[in-house]
Amino acid sequence: MRGPHNIWRLIRTGATLERTGAMGVVLHAMEAPRGLRIVFRVLAWPFKWLGLKGDPGLPPATRALTALGPAYIKFGQILSTRPDIVGDELAVQLRVLQDKLPPFSTTVAKKTISEELGTDVDTLFSSFSDPVAAASIAQVHKARVAETGAEVAVKVLRPGIERAFRKDIDAFYFAAWVIEFLSPASRRLRPADVVAHFESVVLGELDLRLESSAASEFGSNTAEDAGFQVPQPHWFLCGRRVMTLDWAEGIPLGDNAALDAAGHDRLALSERVLQLFLSHALRDGYFHADMHQGNLKVAANGDIICYDFGIMGHIDAFTRRVYAEILFGFIRRDYQRVAEVHFEAGYVPADRDVDEFARALRAVGEPIFGMEASQISMAKLLSYLFEVTERFGMETRTELILLQRTMVVVEGVARSLDPHMNIWQAARPIVESYIKQNIGPKALARDLLRTVRVLSRFGPQLPQLAEEALIRHNQPAPTPPRPSRLRPVLWTLAAAGMGVAGFVLGGLY
Repeated sequence: MRGPHNIWRLIRTGATLERTGAMGVVLHAMEAPRGLRIVFRVLAWPFKWLGLKGDPGLPPATRALTALGPAYIKFGQILSTRPDIVGDELAVQLRVLQDKLPPFSTTVAKKTISEELGTDVDTLFSSFSDPVAAASIAQVHKARVAETGAEVAVKVLRPGIERAFRKDIDAFYFAAWVIEFLSPASRRLRPADVVAHFESVVLGELDLRLESSAASEFGSNTAEDAGFQVPQPHWFLCGRRVMTLDWAEGIPLGDNAALDAAGHDRLALSERVLQLFLSHALRDGYFHADMHQGNLKVAANGDIICYDFGIMGHIDAFTRRVYAEILFGFIRRDYQRVAEVHFEAGYVPADRDVDEFARALRAVGEPIFGMEASQISMAKLLSYLFEVTERFGMETRTELILLQRTMVVVEGVARSLDPHMNIWQAARPIVESYIKQNIGPKALARDLLRTVRVLSRFGPQLPQLAEEALIRHNQPAPTPPRPSRLRPVLWTLAAAGMGVAGFVLGGLY
């Protein structure tokens, strides 16, 4: 399905942005160069009439993204956490995409639950509310379990959401192909692999049984984390399109006025949300990868409550160590070591100059340390970082996409609570603790012990394995089969059949 028909989808995307007025708003907010703005507007204007109207009651950018579909809404959710990139005004407008989208009918939700769980909703729950939150993929109802009396949140997938996402992803694949075809230099960024990664994440999010499992595992990993709560699933009320979790009561983390009125310390919350993310990523290798304000609340006792576990990230032990060393190098402003780690991990081609790469990284890192957080233009910083990666031939690491994207989101959430927050100071104790425990003599001894344990499992089998290897080595090479006289005839018939099929298809299309 990833054919030229997607050209229509991409044209309509640009036309919708232009028709709703979002094109100019987004380009202005992201400080796009004047020449680039003119090019985009000129290309989109002739097709303006083809664009979707959207809801006129919404601001331009929100209106365009909601009209275009769930995949675009996901993109808007990420931008909503980055006021330093899109500006405060646009970030506030896009925050509606997190959990305040138009809901679908409660009747439809009840029907979905009954079909999925095989029992009538009134039998399962003694009370069942209208939607209390609605996002791009699902909506949430507050309910009370008839059997236990527990207050729960019941999440139900939107009708037809699977098909809608597949259409968007199909268009994204085609866009990636066009980009690679028109700009060979972009292939190092592996746009098709990036889309494939996004697809795997989204398809996992569309099966709520997997999300229930993620909530259970994440809750077990973080049970001892002070100031952090994870609602747990009620397994007998979960299915592919329905999930039931403990009800989480609290103030949305994005509502600064309500947090201040309740007496919560926003400065402490900003540090804690960043440190929790780093702790989960480095310590456990399993982290919540959608930590925007719409998925975080603050309980009455000050605990941060995390929910919506559709997108979870996993990184192996080796990648965690590399990531920690890179972060630690930046914290210590040791750009030479940061450069060396990139080369040791294979992130930069070996034929490049490590010293030159270190100087380029210094140009990225020093502005962060030399200015107040509120003065840093993250858009310009990311732009320069992109230039550095292009200059040194770095390819996109698909295994790090989710980690990098979540780091950007979490930093945005933290700075929405405290615009003057220094992310490096907040990250330092978590990264230092990980480095002490996982890099050094003790870590080396622990790794060697694990290796010996793995090898010891094969100890009793080593004689047999060696004997089998010797037998295979001493066996004579097999005699190649004689060519069949029938094979050329079969190839000829197959070629003729393909020719006929081609002729028929050519006539049809």
